[in-house]
Amino acid sequence: MTGKNTSKPTTLPVKVGLVGYGWWGKNIARQIASSIWFQLAAVAEVDPDARNAMASDPVLSDVAVFGSTEELMAQRGLEAIILCTPHQQHADQMVAAAHAGLHIFCEKPLCLTLADATRAVAQCKAKNLVLGIGHERRFEPEIMALRELIADGALGEILQIEANFSQDKFFALPKDNWRLSNKHAPVGPLTATGIHLVDLSIALLGPCESLWARLATLGSDFENGDTLAIMMGFPNGANAMISAILATPFEGRFAVYGSKGWIEIRDRTHPENPTGWDITTVLRGQAPQTRFAPPHPTVLANLEAFAKAIRKVAPYPVTHQEMLANVAALEAVMTSVQSRSLVSVEPLHR
Repeated sequence: MTGKNTSKPTTLPVKVGLVGYGWWGKNIARQIASSIWFQLAAVAEVDPDARNAMASDPVLSDVAVFGSTEELMAQRGLEAIILCTPHQQHADQMVAAAHAGLHIFCEKPLCLTLADATRAVAQCKAKNLVLGIGHERRFEPEIMALRELIADGALGEILQIEANFSQDKFFALPKDNWRLSNKHAPVGPLTATGIHLVDLSIALLGPCESLWARLATLGSDFENGDTLAIMMGFPNGANAMISAILATPFEGRFAVYGSKGWIEIRDRTHPENPTGWDITTVLRGQAPQTRFAPPHPTVLANLEAFAKAIRKVAPYPVTHQEMLANVAALEAVMTSVQSRSLVSVEPLHR
């Protein structure tokens, strides 16, 4: 296929099944079709109308289509599963996949409660299975370079993070879409976009210990809200201030302030169709520097990191502890929104 990634795998492609063929499931299918690290063998979609439409999808020309996750997981030779399903379904689907001996890549958020996430992660660990998570922003080259600068001490002590991931793409969704549901996607701006910034903050500062969050519906009629602010507090005294909005044109910004300088990374367009980043670096005693970084296929990079971990080329770079810390923060955000108060984040048990 034209455009295939040409980095040579050390073994055969991972034979994978995809569960959920909505907006993001279609995107994932296109991504793995472009990669020699994967063979898409099966897709499960519960909506019969969607299944009928899949017959004309060229990406699925040689792919088996099933009406349930159970049918897909029963297929012989399948090695891994990718979940692009509503958040509440993730925990049970991951546990079932682990029992079937399948490696798992789950779209974000991993789960909606720490108890569910702990249960799912424990099953993966018990079966020695690779667990991947759809936090592709970690795979942006400029985020990776930022983490290296921090590790080298170039920014000094990290004082604060300011981040924003806002969009208005959900206005195009049908009113009955699960992404607009309080039941299936509570605190909509968090589960849609803000969770990426929560994850990046944890990647840089470790598990947070307390947070405050406020949710409102100001620019839409979304029942799960459209305007979210989060203040995360970390054990060393640093903070992360996060904004996530679903009723304004796109903005993506991630800025880290340290005792020796600061860096801001701005997306030019939505990460679904990236066109690059503008980076500003200001170090004490030096003139500010601004540069452009070209786009990079971060979703594919994350998926291929998952495949490489399955093939034992390299460990998957997001740890189980980080995944659990992210869900613990998510659950605390939902609690804070409901209680309108500062809440403690449930500590992780090693």
